[in-house]
Amino acid sequence: MLKVYNTLTRKTEEFQTIEPGVVKMYVCGVTVYNDAHVGHAMSALVFDIIRRYLEFRGYKVKHVMNFTDVDDKIIARANTLGEDPFALAQRYIDDYRQNLLDLNILPATSNPRATQTMKEIIGMVQGLIDKGYAYPAPNGDVYFRVTKEKEYGKLSGRKLEEMQAGARIEVEEQKEHPMDFALWKAVKPCEPFWESPWGHGRPGWHI
Repeated sequence: MLKVYNTLTRKTEEFQTIEPGVVKMYVCGVTVYNDAHVGHAMSALVFDIIRRYLEFRGYKVKHVMNFTDVDDKIIARANTLGEDPFALAQRYIDDYRQNLLDLNILPATSNPRATQTMKEIIGMVQGLIDKGYAYPAPNGDVYFRVTKEKEYGKLSGRKLEEMQAGARIEVEEQKEHPMDFALWKAVKPCEPFWESPWGHGRPGWHI
Protein backbone atom coordinates (compact mmCIF):
# COMPACT_ATOMS: atom_id res chain seq x y z
CA MET A 1 0.00 0.00 0.00
CA LEU A 2 1.36 3.40 -1.04
CA LYS A 3 1.04 6.14 1.57
CA VAL A 4 1.70 9.87 1.20
CA TYR A 5 1.74 12.88 3.50
CA ASN A 6 -1.44 14.97 3.15
CA THR A 7 -0.65 18.66 3.63
CA LEU A 8 -4.29 19.47 4.40
CA THR A 9 -4.79 16.92 7.19
CA ARG A 10 -1.12 16.91 8.32
CA LYS A 11 -1.27 13.10 8.31
CA THR A 12 0.23 10.22 6.32
CA GLU A 13 -2.63 8.58 4.43
CA GLU A 14 -3.30 5.88 1.86
CA PHE A 15 -2.71 7.21 -1.67
CA GLN A 16 -5.97 7.25 -3.60
CA THR A 17 -6.55 8.54 -7.12
CA ILE A 18 -9.72 10.08 -8.52
CA GLU A 19 -9.52 7.79 -11.56
CA PRO A 20 -8.42 4.21 -10.81
CA GLY A 21 -4.84 3.58 -11.92
CA VAL A 22 -4.33 7.13 -13.19
CA VAL A 23 -2.39 9.93 -11.47
CA LYS A 24 -2.93 13.48 -12.67
CA MET A 25 0.08 15.50 -11.52
CA TYR A 26 0.16 19.26 -12.10
CA VAL A 27 3.52 20.91 -11.48
CA CYS A 28 4.05 24.67 -11.46
CA GLY A 29 6.52 25.36 -14.25
CA VAL A 30 8.89 28.24 -14.88
CA THR A 31 8.32 31.89 -15.70
CA VAL A 32 10.59 32.16 -18.71
CA TYR A 33 12.36 35.51 -18.33
CA ASN A 34 15.93 34.31 -17.63
CA ASP A 35 18.19 31.26 -17.56
CA ALA A 36 17.05 28.39 -15.35
CA HIS A 37 18.91 27.94 -12.07
CA VAL A 38 19.59 25.11 -9.61
CA GLY A 39 16.22 25.65 -7.88
CA HIS A 40 14.41 24.92 -11.13
CA ALA A 41 16.54 21.82 -11.59
CA MET A 42 15.73 20.60 -8.08
CA SER A 43 11.98 21.01 -8.59
CA ALA A 44 12.05 19.26 -11.96
CA LEU A 45 14.18 16.43 -10.57
CA VAL A 46 11.95 15.86 -7.52
CA PHE A 47 8.78 15.55 -9.59
CA ASP A 48 10.57 13.41 -12.17
CA ILE A 49 11.48 10.95 -9.39
CA ILE A 50 7.89 10.97 -8.10
CA ARG A 51 6.57 10.35 -11.60
CA ARG A 52 9.02 7.53 -12.31
CA TYR A 53 8.18 5.85 -9.01
CA LEU A 54 4.43 6.09 -9.62
CA GLU A 55 4.92 4.59 -13.08
CA PHE A 56 7.08 1.87 -11.51
CA ARG A 57 4.17 1.12 -9.18
CA GLY A 58 1.91 0.64 -12.21
CA TYR A 59 0.14 3.98 -12.42
CA LYS A 60 -0.42 5.88 -15.64
CA VAL A 61 0.83 9.40 -14.94
CA LYS A 62 -0.53 12.46 -16.73
CA HIS A 63 2.18 14.98 -15.91
CA VAL A 64 1.36 18.61 -16.73
CA MET A 65 3.89 21.41 -16.31
CA ASN A 66 3.01 24.91 -17.47
CA PHE A 67 5.11 27.69 -18.94
CA THR A 68 4.29 31.24 -17.84
CA ASP A 69 5.25 33.02 -21.06
CA VAL A 70 3.72 36.46 -20.42
CA ASP A 71 4.48 38.24 -17.16
CA ASP A 72 5.83 41.48 -15.66
CA LYS A 73 9.35 40.05 -15.45
CA ILE A 74 9.33 38.84 -19.06
CA ILE A 75 8.15 42.22 -20.34
CA ALA A 76 10.66 44.12 -18.21
CA ARG A 77 13.60 41.97 -19.34
CA ALA A 78 12.53 42.14 -22.99
CA ASN A 79 12.37 45.94 -22.77
CA THR A 80 15.84 46.02 -21.18
CA LEU A 81 17.28 43.85 -23.97
CA GLY A 82 15.28 45.54 -26.73
CA GLU A 83 13.72 42.21 -27.64
CA ASP A 84 10.19 41.08 -28.44
CA PRO A 85 8.76 39.55 -25.21
CA PHE A 86 7.30 36.56 -27.02
CA ALA A 87 10.60 35.83 -28.77
CA LEU A 88 12.45 36.13 -25.45
CA ALA A 89 10.00 33.74 -23.77
CA GLN A 90 10.36 31.20 -26.57
CA ARG A 91 14.16 31.35 -26.37
CA TYR A 92 14.10 30.57 -22.66
CA ILE A 93 11.53 27.81 -23.15
CA ASP A 94 13.85 26.19 -25.69
CA ASP A 95 16.77 26.56 -23.29
CA TYR A 96 14.78 25.04 -20.42
CA ARG A 97 13.71 22.05 -22.51
CA GLN A 98 17.38 21.44 -23.31
CA ASN A 99 18.25 21.73 -19.61
CA LEU A 100 15.73 18.98 -18.82
CA LEU A 101 17.18 16.77 -21.54
CA ASP A 102 20.68 17.31 -20.18
CA LEU A 103 19.45 16.20 -16.72
CA ASN A 104 17.72 13.12 -18.20
CA ILE A 105 14.36 14.35 -16.91
CA LEU A 106 11.32 12.95 -18.70
CA PRO A 107 9.33 15.52 -20.69
CA ALA A 108 5.90 16.31 -19.27
CA THR A 109 2.83 14.86 -20.91
CA SER A 110 1.68 18.40 -21.62
CA ASN A 111 3.14 21.91 -21.35
CA PRO A 112 0.30 24.47 -21.47
CA ARG A 113 1.37 28.06 -22.01
CA ALA A 114 -0.40 31.18 -20.81
CA THR A 115 -0.39 32.78 -24.26
CA GLN A 116 -1.92 29.68 -25.84
CA THR A 117 -4.70 29.16 -23.27
CA MET A 118 -6.05 32.71 -23.02
CA LYS A 119 -9.66 31.65 -23.67
CA GLU A 120 -9.48 29.20 -20.76
CA ILE A 121 -7.77 31.74 -18.49
CA ILE A 122 -10.41 34.39 -19.18
CA GLY A 123 -13.08 31.76 -18.55
CA MET A 124 -11.54 30.86 -15.17
CA VAL A 125 -11.36 34.52 -14.13
CA GLN A 126 -14.97 35.11 -15.16
CA GLY A 127 -16.02 31.98 -13.26
CA LEU A 128 -14.39 33.30 -10.09
CA ILE A 129 -16.12 36.67 -10.56
CA ASP A 130 -19.48 34.95 -11.06
CA LYS A 131 -19.03 33.06 -7.78
CA GLY A 132 -17.96 36.15 -5.86
CA TYR A 133 -14.35 35.02 -5.42
CA ALA A 134 -12.97 37.79 -7.64
CA TYR A 135 -13.89 41.33 -8.60
CA PRO A 136 -13.02 43.72 -11.43
CA ALA A 137 -11.50 47.02 -10.27
CA PRO A 138 -12.35 50.34 -11.97
CA ASN A 139 -8.93 50.46 -13.64
CA GLY A 140 -9.49 47.15 -15.51
CA ASP A 141 -7.56 44.87 -13.14
CA VAL A 142 -9.29 41.82 -11.66
CA TYR A 143 -8.41 40.70 -8.12
CA PHE A 144 -9.00 37.52 -6.13
CA ARG A 145 -11.04 38.29 -3.02
CA VAL A 146 -9.20 36.51 -0.20
CA THR A 147 -11.87 37.31 2.40
CA LYS A 148 -14.46 35.29 0.43
CA GLU A 149 -12.75 32.00 1.38
CA LYS A 150 -13.12 31.56 5.13
CA GLU A 151 -10.45 28.85 5.18
CA TYR A 152 -7.93 30.81 3.10
CA GLY A 153 -4.44 29.72 4.18
CA LYS A 154 -5.43 26.31 5.54
CA LEU A 155 -2.86 24.44 3.44
CA SER A 156 0.01 26.58 4.73
CA GLY A 157 -1.42 26.65 8.25
CA ARG A 158 -1.32 30.46 8.30
CA LYS A 159 -4.16 32.83 9.08
CA LEU A 160 -5.03 35.78 6.87
CA GLU A 161 -4.37 38.22 9.72
CA GLU A 162 -0.81 36.88 10.06
CA MET A 163 -0.12 37.10 6.33
CA GLN A 164 -1.44 40.65 6.09
CA ALA A 165 1.40 42.10 8.20
CA GLY A 166 3.81 42.62 5.30
CA ALA A 167 1.23 43.31 2.60
CA ARG A 168 1.00 46.69 0.92
CA ILE A 169 -1.07 48.29 -1.80
CA GLU A 170 0.81 49.96 -4.66
CA VAL A 171 -0.32 53.39 -5.84
CA GLU A 172 -1.98 52.08 -9.01
CA GLU A 173 -3.73 49.14 -7.32
CA GLN A 174 -7.42 49.26 -6.41
CA LYS A 175 -7.80 46.36 -4.00
CA GLU A 176 -10.53 45.73 -1.45
CA HIS A 177 -8.00 44.04 0.85
CA PRO A 178 -4.18 44.29 0.95
CA MET A 179 -3.80 40.51 0.44
CA ASP A 180 -6.00 40.38 -2.68
CA PHE A 181 -3.92 39.46 -5.73
CA ALA A 182 -4.22 40.15 -9.45
CA LEU A 183 -5.80 37.54 -11.71
CA TRP A 184 -5.92 39.93 -14.67
CA LYS A 185 -3.95 43.12 -15.29
CA ALA A 186 -5.08 46.06 -17.39
CA VAL A 187 -2.77 46.84 -20.28
CA LYS A 188 0.00 49.41 -19.84
CA PRO A 189 1.72 51.30 -22.71
CA CYS A 190 3.91 49.13 -24.99
CA GLU A 191 2.73 45.84 -23.43
CA PRO A 192 1.17 42.82 -25.17
CA PHE A 193 -2.54 42.47 -24.46
CA TRP A 194 -5.65 40.41 -25.14
CA GLU A 195 -9.30 41.43 -25.28
CA SER A 196 -11.38 40.50 -22.26
CA PRO A 197 -14.71 41.41 -20.62
CA TRP A 198 -12.71 43.86 -18.45
CA GLY A 199 -10.88 45.57 -21.30
CA HIS A 200 -7.49 45.02 -22.90
CA GLY A 201 -5.04 43.28 -20.60
CA ARG A 202 -3.17 40.12 -19.75
CA PRO A 203 -3.18 37.43 -17.03
CA GLY A 204 -1.68 38.00 -13.61
CA TRP A 205 0.95 35.48 -12.52
CA HIS A 206 -1.33 33.69 -10.04
CA ILE A 207 -4.00 32.59 -12.52
